[in-house]
Amino acid sequence: MKKFKEILKYYMLFFKIGLFTIGGGYAMLPIIEKELVEKYKWSTEEEVLDSYALAQSIPGVIAVNTAALIGVKGKGFWGAVAASLGVISPSIIIIIMISTFFSRLREITIVENAFKGVRAAVLALLVISVYKMVRKSVKDIWGIIFLSVAFVCVLFFDVSPIFIIIGAVIVSIFIYNRKEKDEDAS
Repeated sequence: MKKFKEILKYYMLFFKIGLFTIGGGYAMLPIIEKELVEKYKWSTEEEVLDSYALAQSIPGVIAVNTAALIGVKGKGFWGAVAASLGVISPSIIIIIMISTFFSRLREITIVENAFKGVRAAVLALLVISVYKMVRKSVKDIWGIIFLSVAFVCVLFFDVSPIFIIIGAVIVSIFIYNRKEKDEDAS
């Protein structure tokens, strides 16, 4: 019964995250950090960022991938199931409600204006998330170079993020192996 209650906590936490995260997986990072790291102390910032980075690199919805990775780390298979179901449940409930009343809702000006305000808030959350990720992840000149090249390639040359990730992995292996050899030689 104790294990069930602990797993239920994961469901409820990720239900809350799914409910208040408007704008997708990127917007959920500040909420996950606040809840998991600061409030419950179930994880460290670095572990959350690592899970988030891994979630972005595997196929699927970032929010679900992140929830599953954090859930499996904390409570194993059932933690992953609970966290994943928790994060998608609010969306399913809201989609069912909206689809039921959509034709009436889209004609209401206040609802349309509310969505405009939500979009602005989501943009602010995304900017904050990116800033925090860059601040914590970029630790040397090579990180700055990788970030700059990736940004330019994706934004101006429409290069797929998959190729950016693969390229960064390959170049990182060479650079950091060379660094280790240089340090060992010293």
